[in-house]
Amino acid sequence: MRTSFAIIIVLLLTIGQSCRKDFDLTTNYGSLEFSKDTVFLDTIFSNVGSATYHLKVYNRSNQNITIPEIKLNNGSASNYRLNVDGAPGKTFTDINLLAKDSLYIFIETTINFNTVTDPLYTDKILFNNGTNQQEVELVTLVKDAHFIFPAKNEMGIETLVLDGVDLGIQGRYLTDSELTFTKEKPYVIYGYAAVPSDKTLTIEAGTEIHFHKNSGIIVDKKGSIKANGTKEEKIILEGDRLEHSFENVSGQWGTLWLRAGSKDNIFNHTLIKNATVGIIADSIGSNTSPTLSIKNTEVYNNSAYGVLGRNTSINAENLVIGNSGLSSLACIYGGSYNFTHITIGNFWNNSFRELPAVIISNNITYENQNGEKITEVSDLIAANFTNSIVDGNNNVEFFLDKVDGSTFNYQIKNCLLKFDDISNAYPDVVELDFNDTNHYQNIFLNNLSDFKDPSNNNFTIGRDSEAINKGIPSSVSEDILGTNRNNSIDLGAYQYVPL
Repeated sequence: MRTSFAIIIVLLLTIGQSCRKDFDLTTNYGSLEFSKDTVFLDTIFSNVGSATYHLKVYNRSNQNITIPEIKLNNGSASNYRLNVDGAPGKTFTDINLLAKDSLYIFIETTINFNTVTDPLYTDKILFNNGTNQQEVELVTLVKDAHFIFPAKNEMGIETLVLDGVDLGIQGRYLTDSELTFTKEKPYVIYGYAAVPSDKTLTIEAGTEIHFHKNSGIIVDKKGSIKANGTKEEKIILEGDRLEHSFENVSGQWGTLWLRAGSKDNIFNHTLIKNATVGIIADSIGSNTSPTLSIKNTEVYNNSAYGVLGRNTSINAENLVIGNSGLSSLACIYGGSYNFTHITIGNFWNNSFRELPAVIISNNITYENQNGEKITEVSDLIAANFTNSIVDGNNNVEFFLDKVDGSTFNYQIKNCLLKFDDISNAYPDVVELDFNDTNHYQNIFLNNLSDFKDPSNNNFTIGRDSEAINKGIPSSVSEDILGTNRNNSIDLGAYQYVPL
């Protein structure tokens, strides 16, 4: 018994000595290394929190060290927030760091534009032991903006009521004083901003509109939206996260919804990106003009659809619709569609995509209250494609879906189409008979588009493109960049320009 007790004492003493030796600490003397010497927190809007950034601090030495103090140079007045090794704050003392080890510092900020003298806000993280100091710069650009928030009532945040039905989505109608958006400051929209019936939202050239998560614009029946940008000053609609890492993240916001009965909606020289659905257009609002006229416009990187038309009327010229999680362009349940010099390229690679880049149908299927599938049809008055390109990373990227019982009119002229039915799944679909000269003329099937960088939504064409000089004269005399089409007419929204 005495022998066992003695052994235990010896073991405890040995362990104790080992622990003290492993954690002998030396005060840091300016020997730290950092993953970066400046942390750029990109651009944020006034009073909107940034993403979380990190800095890694390394102890490359063979000694365990103590960092006597880590702090922000601006102290408690700093607009930055730190988390050092799991602890939040702005000043930290006696931070231990083992030999050949590292620690993370996480950095966030929220800045009120009106409280800073310079929109380029800076600070430093100081690593100080009293005699030697090291530092890492912090830099953030803060932008002022017009903010549009949902209304609040005694029940909380107000939800939109359309046609007497509460949609359950946060938002409100714009007031008359808010119906003109200008380029002086960006707009940041929380929830859905709705254009009232018989009113028009005018968006001037150069305007930037940013949407928070689950936000967008709704145009009510008899209402309109007119977004008239220019080649020099595009209108930009995207999410409100301005950090570089969010530049091409799809699904950051909701949609632009042109409700049934809205009319004379116009988008010209506009960039729409990173939504769930870029534009939803519902129903034919006028017998004399299209529900949606869209020209010289780019619609990119939407998690579901780029443009979704439902029994509506759309006229498009020099339209580019890029990568989308489902279809780039879906025109369903009939309607009237006229597309001239449009480029559609769906090279979505974030997930498996089942639908083709373009789908045109005269039907819609849904479940009723009894769980039964119901299919309804409506006249496809016109689906006309001229001088256009449809391409993507699936074998079948162009599809016409007809259900008997309604009109189904379509005319495809001088188009480059991706349709490679390698499994021979559609031999009897007469609407996909590209030899039918009543509906298809000068079709270039599965030819090379030679897009410059389709995975990054760059759909300009290269010198090897088989779309060059394959077009026919039309009323669209310039491409989306203003290049003249007099000498050669190329398919799609872009003319080939030799370097």
